[in-house]
Amino acid sequence: MTSDSTAFDASTPLARELADLSQRKRRLVGRVFPLPSSPRVLTVANQKGGVGKTTTTVNLAAALAREGARVLVIDLDPQGNASTALGIDHRGEVASVYDALIRDEPMADIVQQSPESPNLFCLPATIHLAGAEIELVPMVAREQRLRGSLERFFATMDEAGTPFHYVFIDCPPSLGLLTINAFVAAREVLIPIQCEYYALEGLSQLLNNISLIERHLNPELAVSTILLTMYDGRTRLAFQVAEDVREHFPEQTLRAVIPRSVRISEAPSYGQTVISFDPGSTGSVSYLEAAAEIADRGAPQRGH
Repeated sequence: MTSDSTAFDASTPLARELADLSQRKRRLVGRVFPLPSSPRVLTVANQKGGVGKTTTTVNLAAALAREGARVLVIDLDPQGNASTALGIDHRGEVASVYDALIRDEPMADIVQQSPESPNLFCLPATIHLAGAEIELVPMVAREQRLRGSLERFFATMDEAGTPFHYVFIDCPPSLGLLTINAFVAAREVLIPIQCEYYALEGLSQLLNNISLIERHLNPELAVSTILLTMYDGRTRLAFQVAEDVREHFPEQTLRAVIPRSVRISEAPSYGQTVISFDPGSTGSVSYLEAAAEIADRGAPQRGH
């Protein structure tokens, strides 16, 4: 009897956690995600590896698509992990973002629909993208290649009457020509920051690079969103990192935080995001909360 009563004891940490999750799910039921009037293009960037960049890209995209937005993920990382997580074929012979960047092929001919959602699309990355950095070097307006391709794609969509609401660009962790193309194509930068040691390492360099691109190549670029990832509420460290980030970036940092989660990590191996892999999990709910905030915030206001 003792073990049974403990299992249903509302004062246990597990019971409190379940009650909190249940309450968060209820708040999301019937929540309307406002759609932007024009496409929002966000580059998801952090020069530090292992911060949940690709995971954040695909799960935010899937969450917004689930709530009615038409979303495109551009996989600009030669590893192609975003393509894998969205269930997209990206073997070597498949037409990919490489063909749009290097060969000027129309994005409309390359984009694939994700089996995850009828609203979710992906411009896949293949192994050919690994050589694109070198091939871009001699090209005219090499930093503008992705932007030009995307603008032509938007024009095609306008004619077809099926606009996209969000574009998420997943770029490599290094600052090469692919990442610069991502920054030039976007208006917003979303930075995932993990709640662990050295979380802010390299962040000032990333912000300096974004500032340089804003000054010289893309005056519309702004860091609009910071998302805390790999949060472990049991540790003092995670709490302290979150406090530090919120203190430095009070306007950009979302209230929602993404927890450390086995389910989030498992989902890509099934060619899914956690949104479809385990919709009721704390990871899925956390990404839906973050997506709701991003939708509510709209595009960043410039000039302040």
